[in-house]
Amino acid sequence: MTDAVKGPASYFPSIEKKYGRSISEWKDLIRSSPLTKHMELVSWLKSEHGLGHGHANALVAHTLAENSGQ
Repeated sequence: MTDAVKGPASYFPSIEKKYGRSISEWKDLIRSSPLTKHMELVSWLKSEHGLGHGHANALVAHTLAENSGQ
């Protein structure tokens, strides 16, 4: 039996398919933003890049967790 991907990463295949960018591209965009707070970044992805709330939230959560070493 294979383990299903859980948490924010479970959204990644649909994010890539729907918005046409790789997850690494989205993470690079998030890291290059002058914004640093979770909800500021989510709002920015939604307003500037047209992502839905769940997809934006998943990308930001995963990226910030990586950046903090968690």
